[in-house]
Amino acid sequence: MRITVLPRLQDRDEATTERMDDPDCDLAMLHRTYAQFQLVNRVVAGWQRTYRHYLRPVLRRDRINTLLDIGAGGADVTRAISRWAQRDGFALHITAADPDERAHAWATHRDPAGDIDYQRALSSDLVKQDKTFDLVISNHLLHHLPDTALQGLLDDSKLLARVRAIHSDIRRSRTAYLLFSVGTLPFFSGSFIREDGLISIRRSYTENELRTAASPGWRVHAQRPWRNLLIYDAAARTAADPH
Repeated sequence: MRITVLPRLQDRDEATTERMDDPDCDLAMLHRTYAQFQLVNRVVAGWQRTYRHYLRPVLRRDRINTLLDIGAGGADVTRAISRWAQRDGFALHITAADPDERAHAWATHRDPAGDIDYQRALSSDLVKQDKTFDLVISNHLLHHLPDTALQGLLDDSKLLARVRAIHSDIRRSRTAYLLFSVGTLPFFSGSFIREDGLISIRRSYTENELRTAASPGWRVHAQRPWRNLLIYDAAARTAADPH
């Protein structure tokens, strides 16, 4: 396997799709990819820091808190947040939603007796059901979506989140692309991690691009080293429009 040639990264690659999004992709490779996400997300996604700074401060000890993970995939991030909240003494009920039957089946098989509610659903399905949650999150979802679907997700998130919504994604960078290309070269054979990861970086937003793409009420925080957090606070909306 050779190192991928560094492409032009001035503009988002909106045309190339990830292999794991193909409904006819190799199922064994897809399952291996879900299994390896736990390691990859632990290294690159920064969710422990995001939990510490943006989720834990708004959790309450006097009741059961609720959290929705949209596009949860194999749900490794979902399960990690559940463990951290339990460690910190919070009661947290989590719903992991993903419309992909393959992801849903893998996640439920991995955690058959867990406390997480796994659902095959889009965010729009939950809006139609009049569901609401204290917290709404997603991981590595934004770059998958065309503009209309992105705006739909953000609109749905405003309706679903009673306290805060956080969509965490990769921030496009030549350095990030090069390091991921080199760092994953000897590993992750038999899965889509490396190939799809490089496509994900090409499809992801810079900080300014995401700020432009986001609808009103959302703010972008550039988390080091190469993350964008798109954050919505329901309390800010209430204060701006009390009626």
